[in-house]
Amino acid sequence: MFSRLTRPQAIAVCALPVVALLATAALAPLPFSVAQPGLTANVLGENKGTQVITVSGAPVRDTKGQLRMTTIEATSPDTRVSLPDVIDSWFRTDQAVMPRDSVYPSGDNVKEIEQHNEEQMRESQDAATQAALGYLGLDDKDVKVSLKLADVGGPSAGLLFSLGIVDKLDGDGTGGDLTGGRVIAGTGTIDAAGRVGAVGGVALKTQAAKRDGATVFLVPKAECGDARANLPKGLRLIPVTTLKSTVSSLVALETGKGSVPSC
Repeated sequence: MFSRLTRPQAIAVCALPVVALLATAALAPLPFSVAQPGLTANVLGENKGTQVITVSGAPVRDTKGQLRMTTIEATSPDTRVSLPDVIDSWFRTDQAVMPRDSVYPSGDNVKEIEQHNEEQMRESQDAATQAALGYLGLDDKDVKVSLKLADVGGPSAGLLFSLGIVDKLDGDGTGGDLTGGRVIAGTGTIDAAGRVGAVGGVALKTQAAKRDGATVFLVPKAECGDARANLPKGLRLIPVTTLKSTVSSLVALETGKGSVPSC
């Protein structure tokens, strides 16, 4: 014999599985990483007591201003990110929720990811050197460049490495600095031919740049929209596509002659 439930009782019974499901979802790990603005480093100077760019085989200029590469910091691949973490980050401008495989495309093993990022950094440094020396018409058999940046992996510093090499060897081409004495930050991959590529996380990198004193931010043109999101006040965006056009934009910004593109 079965007793008939009242309407409130029936609703309560039906709601129990839903509540249980929501509780499980709230506690279950999700395939996301939470990222925030990371460190920046001036490639024209020292990082942790070591010169970032060292050149031999050619005269090196004394430079003024700064060229700061930017990074993001993300939760490690083995960190449990739950629904409350995701919801909290959605309502903050200093954090972003990103698919874990977009942050760690090489897998979940921390050691393998570190090795992958280190390899990407080495490849990026080689390409940055080739792009800069090629732009200047110099032979890498005669000019040797060493790039050292501790605790940073991946390819996103490529553009800033190339600009740093150009500034140290040639400046703006007329005796001045590419920076014009400013603190200029940016991001972007670069290949040996000098083409700039997108990197991701630019909305967080602009915040890191502003925090560390930058007034100008170089962003891959394809990511202008992302860079405009939550753009810190007083930070000017300059879209870039190649090393050559980036140098031209910085020279125009420094001299006030010629046009400087904007997002």
